[in-house]
Amino acid sequence: MLPTVAAAEVGFAGPDELAAALESTGYLPDQGLATAAYLALAMHRPLFLEGEAGVGKTALAQALAQITGRPLYRLQCYEGLEASQALYDWDFGRQLLHLRAAEAAHATGDTEKLEASLYDRRFLLARPLLQALEDSPSVLLVDEIDRADDEFEAFLLEVLSDFTISIPEFGTIRAVTPPLVVLTSNRTREVHDALKRRCLYHWLQHPDFDREVAILRRRLPDVTEQLAREVARATATLRTLDLLKPPGVAEAMDWATALHTLGARDLDPDVAARTLGAVLKYREDTERVHAMDRGALFGG
Repeated sequence: MLPTVAAAEVGFAGPDELAAALESTGYLPDQGLATAAYLALAMHRPLFLEGEAGVGKTALAQALAQITGRPLYRLQCYEGLEASQALYDWDFGRQLLHLRAAEAAHATGDTEKLEASLYDRRFLLARPLLQALEDSPSVLLVDEIDRADDEFEAFLLEVLSDFTISIPEFGTIRAVTPPLVVLTSNRTREVHDALKRRCLYHWLQHPDFDREVAILRRRLPDVTEQLAREVARATATLRTLDLLKPPGVAEAMDWATALHTLGARDLDPDVAARTLGAVLKYREDTERVHAMDRGALFGG
């Protein structure tokens, strides 16, 4: 078990100070999320975030990197992702050039020494996991872990256990300071308990009305207060319709931006209907909303 660290080393006196720093970037966390993020920093524990798409999971990792001054390394997960694509690979082309240069210089006499030189650090292509360990301290975002296979999940658990990577031809690389790891999941499948036990867990839900209005006003200062409130209210209504893809905060911001671009200062039902492509991403959802009473959905 990795030790906790003093508040001075974390950089924030507590969750409230961390929340204030996040708010300065335009990310408005609730108290529970700010506490979870603070504990992840203080305890050197990965933070596992679950929730529907668009609620701010990825954006939190980006904001944490900004307020801590750490570089951000993002590993986007997908089906079939292999360890080599996340860890490292050898630059075969440069190794071949090195070998040919050695042959041209007649430096191939010591075969063992030549072979060892082919696996020098300069020929190692670092992928996100290795980059995060080497560039310490850092923020490592493992995005949409639920899209990866079980085998990769097991491999990741091993790496996160001690933040060490063993490269047979090169040696062992250990993070001087463990990265702040943020794992996200849209819950397209259940992630194994073994990985969750290694992490601090937080479920991100859609913000309440007041917080969503505050987010829209903070991120989109040119949008009027009235438009922000009406977009937040209409987006909350859309989330109750059992759509294939309920809109998240990201879609609410896109919608408000689209309406503002068209010169809207409030949510006119006809303009709202014409801009649904900014907030709904499936034809079935769009057709369902178009078939409903616009006034009841969007006011007017």
